[in-house]
Amino acid sequence: MVARPRTHREHASFRKPALPPPDPVRIFDRALLAQRWRRVVGAAAQHDFLLARVANELADRLGIVQRRFPLAVNVGAHHGLLSRRLRGLAGIERIVDVDSTAQLLTDAVDMRVVADEEALPFADASIDLIVSALSLQLVNDLPGTLVQMRRALRPDGLLLAALLGGATLHELRDAWLAAEAEISGGASPRVAPFADVRDLGGLLQRAGFALPVVDSETVTVTYADPLSLMHEIKAMGASNMLVARRRQPVTRGLVLRAAEIYADRFGAADGRVPATFEIVTLTAWAPDESQPKPLRPGSAQTRLADALGVKEGKLKE
Repeated sequence: MVARPRTHREHASFRKPALPPPDPVRIFDRALLAQRWRRVVGAAAQHDFLLARVANELADRLGIVQRRFPLAVNVGAHHGLLSRRLRGLAGIERIVDVDSTAQLLTDAVDMRVVADEEALPFADASIDLIVSALSLQLVNDLPGTLVQMRRALRPDGLLLAALLGGATLHELRDAWLAAEAEISGGASPRVAPFADVRDLGGLLQRAGFALPVVDSETVTVTYADPLSLMHEIKAMGASNMLVARRRQPVTRGLVLRAAEIYADRFGAADGRVPATFEIVTLTAWAPDESQPKPLRPGSAQTRLADALGVKEGKLKE
């Protein structure tokens, strides 16, 4: 893509955050999530291997986009790892780190904004680039958040985001369900219901984005045992925050039985166990007249048969 000179204001414009829908469907307990993030702030960098992988991937993708982005916003910045990867990339001049947990923003170099991903405080058409790494899968109103992002982007502004997809931690989900069904005769949701990659392209189109592209990658990490995986998830501040979770304390017997089932079903010969993470990447642009448009049906000037060098004929009935 060829770079085009454009004139921009060099500062962010803010507006009063949008109010949430009157009765949103609440999947995640966002207050509990923020509480857990505050608890793990000091050790956030010790358990960010997945975030680091995603940050490197997003930086690589942006590195091949020949465009200036005078003002970028990192939504769900966490402890700022993605922003640090993006600083110094050609075309990116200033980055605003946005997170709902103020304690995570202490390392922000440019601007920092404490705001929830579901109520972004940016004025319409005020941002050139929005990035997000492993945050959007935890919002209750993803369609509404995407609409806010599209409105905040200037025409031909770019959204580049990565979130966890539906195959994430399927091994752990299966083990917990089986253990609870066996011990208590019922099951409580314990692993988040992440979005399916097939639905996300449609969400981008519904939000008003142009040229949406959605792709996914499966990353498999191995742990010494299931308990090591559970401890890391807790250290990330990402343990069960579902609204529909069972509120009784988890018993030691249930944890050990879930770990046993996990190892039996998914363990390798050397005793280690895999954990699957599906990373879904969204790329989309705010609409602009300069963008390529699909041709009108029937407007082609050359027959496909001529282009392929074959003889055209009717199919046999």
